[in-house]
Amino acid sequence: MEARAVFLNGPKDLRLDTLGLKPPGEEDLVVDISYSGISTGTEKLFWTGEMPPFPGSGYPLVPGYEAAGEVVEAGRETGFKPGDKVFVPGADCFNDAFGLFGGAASCLVTRADRVTRIDSELGPEGALLALAATARHAMAGLNKRVPDLIVGHGVLGRLLARLTIAAGAPAPVVWETNAARRGGADGYNVIDPTDDVRRDYAAIYDASGNAAILNDLIGRLTKGGEIVLAGFYPHGLSFAFPPAFMREARLRVAAEWDREDLTAVGALLDSGALNLNGLITHSVPAEAATEAYPKAFEDPDCLKMILNWKDAA
Repeated sequence: MEARAVFLNGPKDLRLDTLGLKPPGEEDLVVDISYSGISTGTEKLFWTGEMPPFPGSGYPLVPGYEAAGEVVEAGRETGFKPGDKVFVPGADCFNDAFGLFGGAASCLVTRADRVTRIDSELGPEGALLALAATARHAMAGLNKRVPDLIVGHGVLGRLLARLTIAAGAPAPVVWETNAARRGGADGYNVIDPTDDVRRDYAAIYDASGNAAILNDLIGRLTKGGEIVLAGFYPHGLSFAFPPAFMREARLRVAAEWDREDLTAVGALLDSGALNLNGLITHSVPAEAATEAYPKAFEDPDCLKMILNWKDAA
């Protein structure tokens, strides 16, 4: 078995190639991928070469952990059948490349317990399930507050805001320094940080990945307030201790989503409480991957880039 796949040989050394696939077993699915998303967080760090050492990763690799497609083969122990539409959070199925992520390919072999059934009407938005689950994971659980301030109006920031409103909580304030990204809000306000005079936020969620903003965020907390680091930070974090001390500030790191988060956002989508509309700004055929990756990382107007794998040659 073979698949067309994005092959990242090293920093900024990317091409579309044909790679061999490991054979499926009784607990595996073979999925023809229709759409995959490009992550501007972890994938960008692999692209630039800034990703810290990560277990199971290295070059060459197939990037991508946001893929949606259709089951074409299902092992007898999987509980799936051909024709099922699924979300796939990447796959380690390539003979000649690391597959810690491994979702940017025309076809994947993956364990059935990793995939999630999705509504066939989702189309390319089905590839966004991981980002929605990431936002949900940051917010859900014991002793967690919903955000009253979100930093960054990218896809993750927008999903955090939508999930806050879906939970019935007051609409959060969202900061965005890029004026072009302040549009698209539904039920909440997006403002320039310099226009915000508040210093009594109880829960600030940083979806920007900008470590330099930490001191400013601490200064915006109420006493006992919390900052949730929902982005990915390749370098060390530091902050001035006295302001944090005076506010008894708390810092929390939001880790990777899990199966419960995927199930929960799937239910929210099915009920209509959450939607993924308006998050994809760019979509190109997979054959244009070489141009799509730098554009996704460098073009401020690109909120989310999707590769279309249908008929990838």
